[in-house]
Amino acid sequence: MSKTTPATQALAKAGIPFTLAHYDYDPNAERVGLQAAEAMGVSPAEVFKTLMAELDGKPVCAIVPSDEEVNMKKLAAALGGKSAHMMKPADAERLTGYKVGGISPLGQRKPVPVALDELATLYPEIFINGGQRGLQIRINADDLVKALDCAIADLVR
Repeated sequence: MSKTTPATQALAKAGIPFTLAHYDYDPNAERVGLQAAEAMGVSPAEVFKTLMAELDGKPVCAIVPSDEEVNMKKLAAALGGKSAHMMKPADAERLTGYKVGGISPLGQRKPVPVALDELATLYPEIFINGGQRGLQIRINADDLVKALDCAIADLVR
């Protein structure tokens, strides 16, 4: 498994500190984030999943704890829109350049507006996908906000 992805390159280029965590990806897992947390031996609340959505017809990204579900109305409000819905997996892969199960909010082909759930601020560091299946980035939430220039909001039900 490569340690270099567009996500890790974006952080290195920006001079933002992070560490990597590898785990055995299970392609049959019902919920990838929960499987990642279990495989790494950490709380699912500290492992954040990257979800691609469409807000008023335009792509956006939501980062929420793996044990939570994104509330589309809250996502729309956080990013100043009216209506949001999940993006189709094939569209998310084409847009981001990553495979589902390995989508990172960092280093995507085309930058899109991003919202990070406020629960991220409860931890000294969180895990986010590193740009490939089985690779997580451990990062301080404030540093992630800096790297993504993203909104912090309540995004979960």
